[in-house]
Amino acid sequence: MAKIQFPSDFLWGTATASYQIEGAYQEDGRGLSIWDTFSHTPGKVANNDNGDVACDSYHRYEEDVALLKKLGVKAYRFSIAWPRIFPQGTGEVNEKGLDYYRRVVDALLEAGIQPAVTLYHWDLPQALQDKGGWANRETIDAFVKYAEVIFQAFDGKIKQWITFNETWCVSFLSNYIGAHAPGNKDLQLAVTVAHNCMVAHGEAVKRFRALGTEGTIGTTHNLYWFEPYTTKPEDVAAAHRNRAYNNEWFMDPTFKGTYPEFMVDWFREKGVEVPIREGDMETIAQPIDFIGVNFYSGGFGRCKKDEGLFDCEEVQVGFAKTFMDWNVYPDGLYKVLSWVKDEYGDVPIYITENGACYEDELTAEGRVHDELRADYYKKHFIQCHRLIESGVPLKGYFAWSLLDNFEWAEGYKKRFGIVYTNYETQERHPKDSFYFIQKVIADGGFDA
Repeated sequence: MAKIQFPSDFLWGTATASYQIEGAYQEDGRGLSIWDTFSHTPGKVANNDNGDVACDSYHRYEEDVALLKKLGVKAYRFSIAWPRIFPQGTGEVNEKGLDYYRRVVDALLEAGIQPAVTLYHWDLPQALQDKGGWANRETIDAFVKYAEVIFQAFDGKIKQWITFNETWCVSFLSNYIGAHAPGNKDLQLAVTVAHNCMVAHGEAVKRFRALGTEGTIGTTHNLYWFEPYTTKPEDVAAAHRNRAYNNEWFMDPTFKGTYPEFMVDWFREKGVEVPIREGDMETIAQPIDFIGVNFYSGGFGRCKKDEGLFDCEEVQVGFAKTFMDWNVYPDGLYKVLSWVKDEYGDVPIYITENGACYEDELTAEGRVHDELRADYYKKHFIQCHRLIESGVPLKGYFAWSLLDNFEWAEGYKKRFGIVYTNYETQERHPKDSFYFIQKVIADGGFDA
């Protein structure tokens, strides 16, 4: 039987996000975020769920750190809630907010776990949204000030920094499709938000360098592998547009300082322009130390006039599906990260999220037998190994997610965790997938 063996310095981790796990939404001076507003608006979230309590990690972080230690991970990716630090987005620093994250970071370091921090995982202070949110360039300045406070408060303790999580979701999913906060449906707004977020990323990287902050900094894009159903030129072009919507639109500015021209032309035909100011593209393309990639799925498409934004129809080819109805496509991970290396060079890559949602049942003994999730991880770990063996500079992997949590617009009915959360009692129960990953980390690999 073939042995899948990972390098000894491969960074194994798991990940969460502040609004999804913390709760305590009105405690210790925290201001409201756009997700507080969105989730309290009837009909926006399944079952009208919200993140008021979530997993109560604000009070139970020590329990969660103990789970991380039991899992054996070397790193934990979590995000800092901007409204805990600046309740109004700008102004006076809320020291109680900083103190909470100091406690979390110190607990992690004491447990021998490296903190990997995301500065922006979608919880924009509502006070800034009231002034236009990411469509307002003043939000860029507010973000850089917030980032500076965090850099200085944790310099030397946090060594891995991620500016933004999934700028596609912040922009298109939230401001064109309207499924996430703030829930707008305006293509020009979405393109503007995407651009301004990338400028804010670049400005934060510049500030990080200027401060001489210790550690490495990058950003995370959610990449999707979409390929043509046939070799017909129209199918190839349609699938490429659909893929570039997630991939090139964000990766090209990050690494090349340009937007893909064919996509600029496509948006222009829709009456949409990118609001580029002098110096923006140089700022966006600030050199970064690594790229974070969140990968969940992929698919096949063909040209169909007036289908969606890009005249592209997805073709079902028999993939297994998760409970989110997403295709299980492990080979897509190999293809998309190989494409990253081929297109953008040998930048170090971290898979900052990868995981699956399934219907989980807690047994009377307090166990969850999630064979499908464990199998999902195993198949994606094999692709990670293929990538490393193929010379792709994949340096680490963060499983999504440590805990079942508030799954954004899906509320609490969709579970991604390797630990089951009983939302009535807040008890945590490691699932079989937890023990599978625990053994992979302990053994440095597994039998394929």
